[in-house]
Amino acid sequence: MKVLSLTLSALIALSAPAWAEFAKIDDEAAFLQVVKDKTLTRPFVKLRVLPTGQIAGTGAAWKVSGDWQWKDGYFCRTLFWGGEDYGYNCQEVRFDGQSLRFTSDQGKGDSADFRLR
Repeated sequence: MKVLSLTLSALIALSAPAWAEFAKIDDEAAFLQVVKDKTLTRPFVKLRVLPTGQIAGTGAAWKVSGDWQWKDGYFCRTLFWGGEDYGYNCQEVRFDGQSLRFTSDQGKGDSADFRLR
């Protein structure tokens, strides 16, 4: 029984997907390379982060807009969603090869993951 249990555990571990670590993006050029010609998506959200410093898209059918700049290793943005001002915030950005993770307050706040399409 113990051998069967160990064998099943090993098979489950080997069949589990290999998850990539999220690596911090420290500079604007690397960030722009990742988002170039991509749409950032989450359920009910589709955004474009343009190299010209604009953010455009929709969230739950409402317009999302804003401006961004790269400052001291962080993605700093203003954001408007459905007419509401979400203010200015500098966010840490991490990338795992498929998704971007934005963490507010320079990496100390809440996080949101976006798939790249």
